[in-house]
Amino acid sequence: MIRVDLRSDTVTHPSREMRRAMYEAELGDDVYGDDPTVNELQERAADMLGKESGLFVSSGTQGNLVSVLTHTQRGDEVLVGDQCHIMNNEAGGTMVLGSVVLFPVQTDDFGFLEPDLIKSAVNPRDYHKPPTRLLTIENTHNASSGRALTPEQMKAMADAAHEEGISVHLDGARIFNAAVALNVSVSDLTEHVDSATFCLSKGLSCPVGSVIVGSKEFIEEADRWRKMLGSGMRQVGVIAAAGLVALDSMIDRMQEDHDAARYMASRMSEMEGISVDPEHIQTNIIRFGVPAHRGNEISARLFDEGVYINGGDSDLRVVTHYGISIKDYDFALKAFERVMKTVV
Repeated sequence: MIRVDLRSDTVTHPSREMRRAMYEAELGDDVYGDDPTVNELQERAADMLGKESGLFVSSGTQGNLVSVLTHTQRGDEVLVGDQCHIMNNEAGGTMVLGSVVLFPVQTDDFGFLEPDLIKSAVNPRDYHKPPTRLLTIENTHNASSGRALTPEQMKAMADAAHEEGISVHLDGARIFNAAVALNVSVSDLTEHVDSATFCLSKGLSCPVGSVIVGSKEFIEEADRWRKMLGSGMRQVGVIAAAGLVALDSMIDRMQEDHDAARYMASRMSEMEGISVDPEHIQTNIIRFGVPAHRGNEISARLFDEGVYINGGDSDLRVVTHYGISIKDYDFALKAFERVMKTVV
């Protein structure tokens, strides 16, 4: 029986307050723009991130896809970090459905794209090459153990793109984690981008959904793409209601997840066979190394011990989140200790 599920913060369940809000939500038909609950969520999200308008979508992947489609045309080029989620974990949707070219820019160990690399990646005006239209940024950066990029770093990357005449989209699936970790307003992190998405169903603990924010004109066009992708939803307020509760009650709570991640990383760093630097853990993601080709075996043995993580060759991940107690984390750590003794 699984006691502690550390695969992702997407496994969270809505709080009692969310369930009650969902049950009592005032509803309408969102395709007609008549659902007051989702309208309130979209307006509040846009206001918090410092943008004019917002649009509820089914997932972070859909939010990124809709945003890229809105910013580009078929045959355009999009600059992405070579370790980013859009490039590596979204089924190639932007390339398949948007017919855009993704050009990978080298990412440093902390998720940052050097401005000079961004500028040099922009294609000159040449009909032999796809026109570069968009830069995407990820914050927090999943592949870099959830590192949070600062407002200064966000501005530097966005300025580099804007100076070359291209737009900037932020994959901010866990942008509220970044804001909490850096002790800044979330709008400080989104000020210089043209559009952004954030997930409700990760650290904010909602059952479904993400929100895109941007200018009024951008969101109007994004709404058309959302409809084209089959995601015009009707009485969507029944799930948007949880998002309103999350924005009121779940943001500051994320610090508990960050503290738990640092606690786990500190303990794990003392275990033979695990490579992790606790000083690099800022938010709720722990990326750690294990002996080559043993990752799947380790995850399988942890599963037998009642702890669920995703497998892999030698690069594994733990994600802390709402609904797990310190006793649960200690249970998981003891399981790690037992398992690692058998593989080193």
